[in-house]
Amino acid sequence: MPSKWISRVQLHITVKIWATATVALLAFLLPGATARAATVSESIKGAGSGTVIDGFYTSDEYKEAAKGVAAYGYENLGIANVDNHLNVREEPNEDGKILGKMTNNAACEILGREGDWVHIKSGKVEGYCHSDYLLTGQIALKRAEEVIVLEAESTSGGLRVREEPSTESGILTLMGEGERLEVVEEEKDGWIKVMVDDQEGFISAEFAVIKEELDTAMTITELLYGQGVSDVRVDLCQYAKQFVGNPYVWGGTSLTKGADCSGFVLSVFGKYGYSLPHSSAAQSKMGSKITLGQAKPGDLIFYSNGSRVNHVAIYIGGGMIVHASNPRTGIRLQNATYRSIATVRRIIQD
Repeated sequence: MPSKWISRVQLHITVKIWATATVALLAFLLPGATARAATVSESIKGAGSGTVIDGFYTSDEYKEAAKGVAAYGYENLGIANVDNHLNVREEPNEDGKILGKMTNNAACEILGREGDWVHIKSGKVEGYCHSDYLLTGQIALKRAEEVIVLEAESTSGGLRVREEPSTESGILTLMGEGERLEVVEEEKDGWIKVMVDDQEGFISAEFAVIKEELDTAMTITELLYGQGVSDVRVDLCQYAKQFVGNPYVWGGTSLTKGADCSGFVLSVFGKYGYSLPHSSAAQSKMGSKITLGQAKPGDLIFYSNGSRVNHVAIYIGGGMIVHASNPRTGIRLQNATYRSIATVRRIIQD
């Protein structure tokens, strides 16, 4: 961040107090001061969470800082700045059909503006979102730099994720071609250290490519459920997805303050009257065994480190899961086959 931004942010509280407490006095002493003070106050009030620019900036400075920036594969980068999800609509108004959703810090290409609405493209979704919830320009770039994730993408099917950087080491799981895992440490002696949920592992750099990635929007189609799915399954999955972005905490069961993988499942299912143990290994013995092809939204998918089940996720349909992944990413949506599956279990018998 430029030094002039830091100094202005540091003085933000002082100016806010000044703006709200002395408008009347300034209006009396200095002709025209009321308009300037009101501008400062309104700018502070409307800045929104995470916004750096405030009333200290002139309109020209604001426009300069909000100018489009090219970064991370985007010509004009925008970043979602929301508590939960940002709706992307077909038309630039609140009545427009929802085409997709962006999670907090998801990136988009800004294509244009229509009043208070911004025309964007994020992933497969193109539509409009309200400008109040979108960071742009240098502010977007700063946020992107804070949240950008290095991911290793497998360039071959069945890529072994090993416990140690050696072909003699045990296998934690397998990666399908095109699947990605978060990079902990870039290539060293031909190996890349990655995160397999909450466990570290190693993959051969020969069969992977490292990419800088920002999240993008998901289409409504990607979030839809298959036909014939019971109401309780739909409700359970919708309930689980509202906690995306919340923290991962080892041993936790709180859907808001933090949960681990089995604690997340335990708490979600508990709301619907199902009692499950707080252990992915123990949960993998509950209900009845099914195949991935038979899975419906609300079924559970389990993963192993090669010797035992050590992770669980809720299948939400469309080849996707919601799960408490690791402390870095928290509760997130992901492809069900991002790593090799140990077993699939059906708890809801309908």
